[in-house]
Amino acid sequence: MDETSHSEHESIGAWVKRCYFAGRALMEATLRPYGIGSTQWYVLWHLAHSGPTMQRDLVAALDVERATLSGIVTTLVGKGLICQVADDRDQRQRRLKLTPDGQRLWDELPDLTFIHNAAFDGIDEDAIADAIAVLKTATARLNGLIGKGDPA
Repeated sequence: MDETSHSEHESIGAWVKRCYFAGRALMEATLRPYGIGSTQWYVLWHLAHSGPTMQRDLVAALDVERATLSGIVTTLVGKGLICQVADDRDQRQRRLKLTPDGQRLWDELPDLTFIHNAAFDGIDEDAIADAIAVLKTATARLNGLIGKGDPA
């Protein structure tokens, strides 16, 4: 392996990607017995913590494409875990909320903070804060280049 190839393979971007995929794989494996995936979990988490939410607002909150969220919502509605109700002010807009079955499932799901703990326990808090600051800055700079707003 030449030096350029080796240094790119050991870049911060490569390690962020590896860490993300490892965490996501653990999350998927943990959720599989419950019949949901990680993106579905994020929708349920948001609705469980924020309450009924406009579907369009979830696009920004979860940083997903409208079409992607639409498919996830359709799946969760089909599973009876969430429902869509017309907004009181604008009947064309859809407000999402957990159904009783969705709330029951949410209450049964394991606490996924063990993933964060497994990854970061024992690592100095200042080092984690520095890593977050670096990644936030890098993300904002890259989003600026593509005309996307600040993610923070």
